[in-house]
Amino acid sequence: MGRNCMQIKKVALIGAGAIGGYFIWGLAKSMGDNFMVVAEGERRERLLRDGMVINGAHFPLNVQTPQQAHGADLLLVATKYAGLPSALPEIQAVTDDHTIVMSLLNGVDSEEIIATAIPERQIVNAYMKISSMRTEAGVVFDPEVTTGLMYGEKHTPEKTERCAAVEAFFADKPVRTTFVPDIMTQQWTKYARNISMNLPQAILGVGIGAYEDSEYLLAYSKKLEDEVRTVAAAYGYPLEPLERPHMGYRKLNRYSTLQDLDAGRHTEIEMFCGVLMKKAAAKNIAVPYAEGAYDLIKTLEEKNDGKFDYAEDET
Repeated sequence: MGRNCMQIKKVALIGAGAIGGYFIWGLAKSMGDNFMVVAEGERRERLLRDGMVINGAHFPLNVQTPQQAHGADLLLVATKYAGLPSALPEIQAVTDDHTIVMSLLNGVDSEEIIATAIPERQIVNAYMKISSMRTEAGVVFDPEVTTGLMYGEKHTPEKTERCAAVEAFFADKPVRTTFVPDIMTQQWTKYARNISMNLPQAILGVGIGAYEDSEYLLAYSKKLEDEVRTVAAAYGYPLEPLERPHMGYRKLNRYSTLQDLDAGRHTEIEMFCGVLMKKAAAKNIAVPYAEGAYDLIKTLEEKNDGKFDYAEDET
């Protein structure tokens, strides 16, 4: 990377949604103009005009174009998965040869997509552990129970100079971060949890307590988990079986995929089963349970789109 004693002083964020809101909450006020939300056109004007409401508090935003944000020391990418390809020119415009780029998307291929636009050596792998929702009233999350940003280097378990710089930067910030030496294994583990826990619940439209109260739903969830573990192992990342803690008072909780369907939004099923199916096919691995979940979630999206709103007199 060519820098000794790396320091992060300027931070740019692409994607001011539920995940991006966590970093706006934790960085915007203390960093001032050194923290930038990157946007162009109508979206830039809207963010400048309206700012964001996070946990009931209004945050005005320092919104910059990608060209104005060029040379940021750290770039956080928090777009929706479907929006990542169209954000690649922005990522490319913000990044120079010292910028550290971190993707905050769940899944296992967002870094691969970003590496088509910038050198892979500038990417530090990362994922988020947060229960955050975007509603009409703004972004809502509980800072006390948020684990936050998990990060590490893809090719080494060592805490490199870049990771040490990230750790030092966040040390005095309310944003919670953790260096992870086996980042790829942990990303795949999070991926397995998202697929096996998000999707069966979303298909049924029930709270997460159903995994404890229905042996059939639990069995389907474990079959999805087994498929992800098989594919992960084929790529060199053997995973331990997922821990499945007692749901307790959380039985009513609804994970992000079901939250999207409840709100009439399209889900991130492409990031989950879509990517898994492609990676499985490349290794000649069958994933029939993931394929079934993919078809059913896509059908539920069609239902939300009104495709099945048949009139009574239709024949």
